[in-house]
Parts: sequence; structure tokens; C-alpha cells
Amino acid sequence: MTDHLIILKKLAMLREHAGRVRRRRPPARETFETDVDIQDALALSFLVAVQEANDIAMHIAADEGWGVPGSYAEAFELLANNSVLTREHARQLGGIASVRNRIAHGYASIDPGRLWDELPAGLEALERYVDAIARLVGDPP
Repeated sequence: MTDHLIILKKLAMLREHAGRVRRRRPPARETFETDVDIQDALALSFLVAVQEANDIAMHIAADEGWGVPGSYAEAFELLANNSVLTREHARQLGGIASVRNRIAHGYASIDPGRLWDELPAGLEALERYVDAIARLVGDPP
């Protein structure tokens, strides 16, 4: 059985960091592309938000006995297989898991323009994920 307290703590952290990305994202792409401090802040907060989403998926899959995923994308697929997410949403989340991996392992080689383009859809997918998981554990989003 999934420990709802752990999930709720992780959801709170996910929400916090997704909110930081939204608040700190400048209105102009050019500002983002030329300000490494903003790039670092947004990349780190996005990484934390996605990591929390990954941790939640892994935790639920393991606790519910749905299997042990071999990747973050597979963890989201297991949630889709068990009607927590739609298949399309799981695919989107798998895509932002790859953004997380690029941030975590790419260090200074992250393309700021590409990250700028990926943030809006990534945040939207994370917000829908928060809603889905909150429904699962009985916590209003």
C-alpha cells in the first residue's frame, strides 16, 4: 500500500519547484539565453520538480506491486497501465524525464534555447501529474 504521507511531501516539493520555475522564468527568451544565473536557477528547480515526479512514480509502482521499472519513463508507463495516467501523459512525462537527465548529466552543455522551449510543456505536464496523483491519494490539488 502506498504511503500517502511520503507522496504528499513529494507533491509539495514538486509544486514548490514548479512554481519557482514559473515565477523566475523571464518574459523574454533573450533574457533567459544570456543570463546564466537564471538558466541555473530554472534548470535546478525543473530538475528537482521532475525528480520528485519520478520518485513518486517509482514509489507508487513499487508499493502497489506493479513492478520495478527500469527507467523513469517505464515508471510513468506503469502508472498509465494502472489507469493513474493516460498513455499520452505518461509519454509526455517520459519526455521531461529525459530533460531532467540532460540537466543532471549535461552540466554546462545544456542548450538554453532548447530548455526555454521545453519548459512550458514540461510544467503543464507536471501540473497535470500533480492533479492525477493528488486524486489517487485523496488530496485536493
